[in-house]
Formats: sequence, C-alpha cells, structure tokens
Amino acid sequence: MRKRNLALLALFALAIAAVVVVPKLAGSGSQAAAMPPGARPTSGAGPRPSGAPGRGAAVATEFSVRTVRAERTTLQDYIETNGDVVVDSTVKVYPYVAGKLVSSKASLGSRVTKGQTIAEIDPSTPGSAYTLNAVYAPISGTVTSLPVSVGSTVGTATAIAEIGSIDELEVEARIPERYVGVLKVGLRATVSLEAYPGVSFAATVSSVSPVVDSTSRTKTIRLAFDRYDERVNAGMFAKLRLDTVAYPDCLAVASGGVLQDSTGHYLFVVKDGSTVEKRRVEVGVDIDGLAAITDGLSEGELVVVEGASVLADGARIKDISSPGSGT
Repeated sequence: MRKRNLALLALFALAIAAVVVVPKLAGSGSQAAAMPPGARPTSGAGPRPSGAPGRGAAVATEFSVRTVRAERTTLQDYIETNGDVVVDSTVKVYPYVAGKLVSSKASLGSRVTKGQTIAEIDPSTPGSAYTLNAVYAPISGTVTSLPVSVGSTVGTATAIAEIGSIDELEVEARIPERYVGVLKVGLRATVSLEAYPGVSFAATVSSVSPVVDSTSRTKTIRLAFDRYDERVNAGMFAKLRLDTVAYPDCLAVASGGVLQDSTGHYLFVVKDGSTVEKRRVEVGVDIDGLAAITDGLSEGELVVVEGASVLADGARIKDISSPGSGT
C-alpha cells in the first residue's frame, strides 16, 4: 500500500514539472531561432561598444568637394570683337581732264612712286585731236584698286586708281557704345586672322573716333600692328581681343565657389580640414571664371569651389582636389 502511494506521488510531481518547465524551454528556443547566426542578444540596459551610436542617433553626412586657396593676382578685363585689315592711308587718283582711258601703266599690287605716270587719257572728241594727258601718282605706295578698265570714258570726278601704303596696315573695328568709357589710344590688343589659325599679331590702338555712330551705336577705332608682317594683307577679316582695364592685386577665387541668396554673396571656407564655415563676402569684378573678393576673405584661406551648392554651415567634407590644386 505504501509503495502504491509513493508511485502516485512521483507521477504527480512529474506532471507539475511538465507544466512549469516545458513552456520556459519552448520560449527560450523560439527566441534563439529568431536571432541571426552569430548575433548576440542584448538587453536595453546592457552596455554598447565604445564609439557606437546610440539608438536613434544620426550619422553625419560627408560631402565630397574640391577646393582652392585664395590668392592675389591681376585680373585683366577685355573686349572681343571683329574688324577688317585696312590700309593706313589710301589716296584715290583722278584724271585732270575728261576723256577715254587709253592706257594703264600700273597693275594691281604694283608699287609706284610719287609723280610716276600710271595712266593716260585721250581728251580728243570727234573732229578734233589732242595730245594724250598723263595721270600721275600723287603719293608713293602700292596700287590697291583699279576700278576702271582701259577703253572706258572717264571724267574728272572718276577715280581710276587707289594707292595705299600697305607697309602700314591697320585694323579697323567698331566698338559697342557700352564700352566707350574705356576706349583710349595706347590700349594693347591681340589680332588673329582666319588665314593663320593659332597665330597672333600684336597691335596697339592708334586712333579713336570722337563720335558714336547714331545708327549702329558704335565707335570706330584703328589699331596699328606693332611690326610689319608680309602675311597680313589689306581686306582680311580680323578677330581681336582688346585689353581694357587691369585690376592688380586682387584676391581672387574661382567663380563657381561664390554663391548668392537674397541677402548677398557667400562662400564656404574650410575649417580644420574637415568642416566648412559659411562666410559672407563682397564680390568685385568677375573675369574669365575668377571673382575678385573685396571683403570677407583672407589670402591663403581654403575655399570650396566645386560642390558648394549642397553645403550648409558646419557641414563635414572630404576634399578630393587633385595634388597641386591648392590643398
């Protein structure tokens, strides 16, 4: 009887154990199955590895930019325009009497001297005969035009030739009215001709018209070549760059780094090599991609010139400028 009671007590104890222990084991197993291999469960109060961001902490964004150092230089303003190569002095030749042009003693491009006979006019009329009348060169130079053919009837107001000094060629150009204030004799220029790509010819402004053409709103200037060059011919089409105002000792940076908003201009200056400061500046002339900074920046400071449009004050950056670019 006693053995039977002991057996019943043992079975009862096993039943209680099954009710209490088995659910705990099942919960532990499901938790283990939900975790990825190699991961360790952590409690909310457990320690975090050193340097790891806390729950909800934002990771700072790093922007790739290019920079240059602010340096002092001379900014040269200029005007680009077109013109024509012309003879410095050209004289039209007229006969002394009316009649028929019976001979031309000079050819196009030939050189003549003052007083040389260049043509003959026959003033004879039907029923009368007169001695041929010579036409003389009024100056020494080169025959640049023969507009009248032999056999034509000419009058005293008919130009039969043009003589010019091609050793003193000039470029004639018309400058828009908005640039009139900077025009003066002595300005330097570089002339290029389509016939000689890549070749430049130096020239200097020799004269400036005192009036502005009311139709074209331009002022005519003449530029003399610094030296004679046989490759330059009268009538050629010329492109020229005319240097006007020079701005020496300007603190300049690339124009791409200068931004603007409703309150003015600003740029981003690198601080400690990894962050930037938004800096308000005053901007002067902007020439060929370089902007003069007149206030707000010091020489040698590192300025962001590419990627600045996405930055904000205090932003973290990574400078990817190539060696020798100012970093």
